[in-house]
Amino acid sequence: MAEVPRLNGVIKALSGGQPAFTCFTTADVEAALALSTTKYDGIVFEMEHNPWDARALRDALQYMLNRGQIAKAGSVAPSVTPMVRIPPNGGELGQWHAKQALDLGAYGIVWPHVSTVDQAENAVAACRYPRLKGAPRYEPAGLRGDGPTGAVRYWGVSQQEYYAKADVWPLDPNGEILVILMIEDTQGIANLDAMLKQVPGIGVILIGEGDLSQELGYPRQYEHPKVLEAMAEVVKTCKKHNVPVGHPHVDAKNVERLLGEGYRFLMSAPVRSYAGLDKGRELAGRK
Repeated sequence: MAEVPRLNGVIKALSGGQPAFTCFTTADVEAALALSTTKYDGIVFEMEHNPWDARALRDALQYMLNRGQIAKAGSVAPSVTPMVRIPPNGGELGQWHAKQALDLGAYGIVWPHVSTVDQAENAVAACRYPRLKGAPRYEPAGLRGDGPTGAVRYWGVSQQEYYAKADVWPLDPNGEILVILMIEDTQGIANLDAMLKQVPGIGVILIGEGDLSQELGYPRQYEHPKVLEAMAEVVKTCKKHNVPVGHPHVDAKNVERLLGEGYRFLMSAPVRSYAGLDKGRELAGRK
């Protein structure tokens, strides 16, 4: 029997040892249409600094799909995987944003401002359905409420198939949901080793270098030695635990360096050109 292809293209790249190429974008129809035909593995609808608008997100998700592409590929997997950055979790523990995004069909959640083990555990748990304590891979115990009708339709699978696939990778090797935690301050850097040691199910660590550089006293000076030193500490910790680490400001000038340093989740801005994406894919052997 042929292997069932993955639905989440970002997980497909990462699990295959390849870097994944993504970008942030607004949750609107025009952006979704434009990005749905690119070579990005996935995109992240930005809803932390933009208003939380579930209807706009629903519409943008729908416009990521193309019936011709699905028919030609013979798979319901979207050619570009949609994910969502939700408003800050942190001390608010606002996992309802994740629930709504997942129920609409998102394949991954970016959690901003995660700084402690408890916050990391809450983020992963919010993306999982509850199960009995004796079940395999019980921890972190799931918190997600059961209402997957929209996601089932969007993914193009049966309800039971959705339940089988809607768990977090790599905790569940067959899971199709990606949990991405943003480390954006020195507290998060100090606690990162404990997070990765104690909380299974973290798929990617994404460095929030904007907020990190603010705290360090060098706002948006991304090449400042102190900022690069702090970022290198995150990369070192992620490599220790074999967890992919991401960079949110990738362009044609820095992509070769970032690939060499071990970044595997590369976010380039789709502004004016796709130079960062194109050069990164070429360097990674993914033309």
